[in-house]
Amino acid sequence: MMNTRRILLVAGVTLAAVLHNAGFNSALAQNYPDRPVRLIVAYPPGGGADIVARILGQQLSDSLGQQIVVDNRGGAAGIIGTETAAKAAPDGYTLVMGTNATHGIFVSLYRKLPYDPIKDFAPVTNVVQVTNIVVLHPAVPARSVKELIALAKSKPGQLNYGSGGSGSNAHLAVELFKIMAGVDIVHLPYKGVAPAVTDLLGGQIQMMISNMPPVLPHVKSGKLRALAVTGTKRSPATPELPTVAEAGVPGYESDLWWGVLAPAGTPKPIVAKLNWEIVKILQVKDVSERLSAMGATPVGDTPEHFAATIRADIVKWAGVVKASGAQID
Repeated sequence: MMNTRRILLVAGVTLAAVLHNAGFNSALAQNYPDRPVRLIVAYPPGGGADIVARILGQQLSDSLGQQIVVDNRGGAAGIIGTETAAKAAPDGYTLVMGTNATHGIFVSLYRKLPYDPIKDFAPVTNVVQVTNIVVLHPAVPARSVKELIALAKSKPGQLNYGSGGSGSNAHLAVELFKIMAGVDIVHLPYKGVAPAVTDLLGGQIQMMISNMPPVLPHVKSGKLRALAVTGTKRSPATPELPTVAEAGVPGYESDLWWGVLAPAGTPKPIVAKLNWEIVKILQVKDVSERLSAMGATPVGDTPEHFAATIRADIVKWAGVVKASGAQID
């Protein structure tokens, strides 16, 4: 992750250049936004992206002087809300919290995706990098990744796992785990992470690989058992947990990101202003500490760097989708 001061400097230079090149004057600079801004979250309330969006929205409302309205448009694993944002007027008054599923995985998973993750969006900034966590219902007799693998091998097709929907990061994270560990665990897709977590707490499903925000409080209270995190290194939020790679599946890694995008064609001065404001917010101590405590590492980069991240993820996840054999019409 780039140095904080360097990010702010680059963002400031970018903003100044954009304003100059666009003939930007006080009319557009001072008047945007002059009404509430909608931030679409393409998932039901209670999931990690929703939690982060609400933290960001509250801060952004204060800095911009206009309300940021978080609009939950769940359905089709995030496609409905993302498509809504892609087709919105490119005026800066509709934004979307994109994920590496909606903008990295789906282009390979769906044959007829109703939006183009590159052509239909103007990236603003990557907001957070999130480490997934392997969690079980306490009744599952496994206290390590190796014990989970052994249990799954002894009961092929008898364990099940939940996700926020087919094609979500949580879905493919387990599919990658199954391939690399050589196990057979059954997928049960839900309409969002929150209802999947509810059923995990109730014992209707046995496990999940979830982003941290919606499950970490339950781990700390003892209602769920955590085995490992999915990043390349341990998470500051759970330093006692090994990575999946450390715990028995060498080479395994499955992190995710959540970032803000606008519809393609949104004026560059508006994109630059939003980038500048969000990057500043992510450096506020209280905000960064709240995000870090839930396993979300603040990023805050330039639109160009975020666009490169999206392109790289499309290539990365295409390989996982092909290896898993997953395909959704």
